[in-house]
Amino acid sequence: MLEHSYPRIGEQVWHDTLPNGLTLRVVSKPHHAKAAAYFVTRYGGMDLRFALGGEWLDTPAGIAHYLEHKMFDTEEGNALQELAKNGAEPNAFTSNAITAYYFESTDHFYENLRILLNFVSIPYFTEESVEKEQGIIGQEIRMVEDNPEWQVYQQLMECLYKESPARVSVAGTVESIRQITADTLYHCHKAFYTPGNMVLCVVGNVDPQKVADIAAEVLPAESGPVIPRDYGEETSPAPAAAEAQRRMEVSMPQFLAGYKCRPPKDGEEHLRTGMIGDMACDILFGDSSPLYRRLYEEGLINGSFGGNFDLLPGAAYLYVGGDAKDPHTVHRMVTEEAERLVREGIDETFYQQIRRAAYGQLVRSLNSFETIAIAAAEGVFQGFDYYRFPEVFDTITKADVEAFLRENVTAERTALSIIYPKEAN
Repeated sequence: MLEHSYPRIGEQVWHDTLPNGLTLRVVSKPHHAKAAAYFVTRYGGMDLRFALGGEWLDTPAGIAHYLEHKMFDTEEGNALQELAKNGAEPNAFTSNAITAYYFESTDHFYENLRILLNFVSIPYFTEESVEKEQGIIGQEIRMVEDNPEWQVYQQLMECLYKESPARVSVAGTVESIRQITADTLYHCHKAFYTPGNMVLCVVGNVDPQKVADIAAEVLPAESGPVIPRDYGEETSPAPAAAEAQRRMEVSMPQFLAGYKCRPPKDGEEHLRTGMIGDMACDILFGDSSPLYRRLYEEGLINGSFGGNFDLLPGAAYLYVGGDAKDPHTVHRMVTEEAERLVREGIDETFYQQIRRAAYGQLVRSLNSFETIAIAAAEGVFQGFDYYRFPEVFDTITKADVEAFLRENVTAERTALSIIYPKEAN
């Protein structure tokens, strides 16, 4: 294994790629009693269409999330219970782009690592257990669909995108998950749960070589082929629809305004664009921005107001929202403020303030084992070394942020999603 030192952030990271194609990252934390392992596959909710064996397959919405639920089943019982008995705190999640399985523990770390690698790499499904899971996940979907915050987000994604699977819920629908069978799950596992499509990131006071040896022993000796994926082609920068509304049990209107952004290239440009987008959000509508103060003083927003910039496979978008008596006015003022910042330029003093805060937040995030591990894995998948973020951050200028606003936060690229109270006129 190769040791890499990152003096600007005080991190020591061991890098390796095993003969079977697995990428390994071990982040040394010698003064921590706790250690964590994250086993991540580049397979998420947007990977609905892919080629396997020369044939393009269309899979049901929600299948990556469904597979995550079923992966804890083993022929002997349940891996969650096995890890918990061994003193670990296990969990998993599925996003648009990845699925991650992980645990944290203070004792029996290497035993728990073997359990993690075993159950994620060896699927065990039966038609009976898959059918039973449909009821459990279906109930979760119904509960989420009754949540106004989820509905306002889902409406926005359906407005922004026409072709991209970003418009599809990671969990799918009650109808779509009914199409999932044990055979479908086995096919998806074979395609994406293969060493060359995965990253193992370990954080803590562990022996890097021992981690590598266990991974080489437990995992398959060879990886499967690279799987081509189809994320649809968004030919227009304009959203699919300008606005969507519905009524639910809310006390006042909830809204999200979204801006369909140009997706970045892979490599460090991907990391750089993410940081520029985050700074643009802070400058445009962060809680220290002129717009935020004006909206708050005029009573147009409350403490729920906020937003972010998000990068997805083949897509990117900026969003902002919260509770508002007049969502259309707030939406218009956000767009107008972006136009003003482009026209007049960002105040230099304010830019430097936001820049220092943004860098400080990046450094503080290194206190989180989850942030360290997931950011490292996503960097591998996108072709950059996340721990080089200080050097990449140094290249960002005020002109870059202004250019981001000029290109992406415009009236032509925006859509609005609103949830109104049921009793409202």
